[in-house]
Amino acid sequence: MDLAFFIPACFALNLAFGPSNLLALTHGAQSGIRFAMVAALARILAFAGMIAASALGLGLLLTVSAAAFTVVKLVGAGYLIWLGIKLLRTRPETQSLATLAPTLPRALRREALVALSNPKAILIFAAFFPQFVPMESYWQSYAILGGLFLALELVAVGTYATAGRFAARLAASRMHWLNRASGATMVLFGLLLLLARAPSRGTA
Repeated sequence: MDLAFFIPACFALNLAFGPSNLLALTHGAQSGIRFAMVAALARILAFAGMIAASALGLGLLLTVSAAAFTVVKLVGAGYLIWLGIKLLRTRPETQSLATLAPTLPRALRREALVALSNPKAILIFAAFFPQFVPMESYWQSYAILGGLFLALELVAVGTYATAGRFAARLAASRMHWLNRASGATMVLFGLLLLLARAPSRGTA
């Protein structure tokens, strides 16, 4: 395994701005860094399962089956758009830090559903990881790479949660604008996901 190349390339994927990191930013702004980190444990568990599925070869299903990719894509896009609209519809007069903050069970559910409903995530594990896995130590290598990915994902969560908390402190009286921006961006991610195409067999 070429960890000197894997770690920075992997961390770039962890830091990429997407629906999951937008949730960390939003949760950090609404409820604090610690809350966002705890909520992100649901994402970590979801990703761990997706990594295991990719190691077993199930990730290739989304690559070779356009129907499977489309089903996951539609479910994921629908959830992102619904979540974004819900954030957009929150009334400005009720948008204080206290009233915006979701309960921990709701935040955990959000994190898990956003992670599981994005077909691009499992495709990353199915296409990116194998480039660094020697076949003579397949399972051990996949476990090491998976552990590194999850650790770096927590660092990314902390980065976005901290940025969200910092932004909330700077604009405590304008939280409704931050909430609306998060909602609009979530809807945008959902629409972009609708436009995503299943990768060809040659890219698996």
